[in-house]
Amino acid sequence: MDKENVKRVRLLRIWEILKQESDDNHPIPTTVLLAKLKEGGIECDRRTLYNDIKALNEFGYEVMCNRAATNEYYVVDREFDIPEIRILMDAVQAASFITEKKTKELVDKIARLAGSRTGEVLKQNIVDFNSTKGTNEHIYYSVDEIATAINSHKKITFTYFDYDEKHRKVYRKEGASYLVNPVATVFADDKYYLVCYDDKHGNLAAYRVDRMESVRTCEEDINEIEAAKKFDVIRHRKQAFGMYAGEPECVSFEADKSILDPIFDVFGEDTKFIKVGDDRVRFTAEVQLSPTFFSWCGGFGDRLTVVGPQNVLQTIGEYYKKIAELYC
Repeated sequence: MDKENVKRVRLLRIWEILKQESDDNHPIPTTVLLAKLKEGGIECDRRTLYNDIKALNEFGYEVMCNRAATNEYYVVDREFDIPEIRILMDAVQAASFITEKKTKELVDKIARLAGSRTGEVLKQNIVDFNSTKGTNEHIYYSVDEIATAINSHKKITFTYFDYDEKHRKVYRKEGASYLVNPVATVFADDKYYLVCYDDKHGNLAAYRVDRMESVRTCEEDINEIEAAKKFDVIRHRKQAFGMYAGEPECVSFEADKSILDPIFDVFGEDTKFIKVGDDRVRFTAEVQLSPTFFSWCGGFGDRLTVVGPQNVLQTIGEYYKKIAELYC
């Protein structure tokens, strides 16, 4: 290897060591850095190291130096700050659709963004979210295939299954494939969903990605229907409860001020309220009527009341009448 290539390899290795193993709290002394280079088969002396560090800085690879009897070098420029990395690790830990195996792999990769020292500390302080992890190892490939189909405006096929009481897969349509127009992927209630348009049934539907198998992009172009073009993920998340689709309705509520936080969580912090008493407010929101929505309303007891329109009141009343009959 000629001298120029040797220098390039040496510069690259110096940068890799500093980026992975140093920070402002853990600078690497010159002697240690030289020893690490030697372990990798790269000979280097103090003067050469000094010149290499200078060259890295000139090319924009910022290396900091604590000047002393023996200089100490470190890198502080990270792509992610430590709090950002911790949030990413916590999100992976909490996500139930990510399997135990993939969780460990992803946490290891994310931790390495912080460098070896800090990464190990982060992994030692992982929060236990007590999440029930999924078992479908193919979900990553399914998400990637769906994204590819959406970007290329192609239809997809897949098989879909549920679990029986013995945790055995039971395929819908006796294992026959679904053919749909993918619209978007939505993360809701700790799960990934595919929102798609079914030409045969003429409606938008949602399927759990962790229940999908054999996801394939087709050669057939998607059907550019108006409902898919107008689909808005943010609006859908506010309307739908648990991704159970239903008829959209503009519903009026009366609520106790003590439950404003969960109302904001569902409908957004821009929800407008009208004061109707010392401790009560009224607001309206567009929702999709479904059993999950009815259960959400009932969960607050007398602190939340649906006050209109009349057809929604009737539907909710019939729903709870059937529930009451089961326990009377």
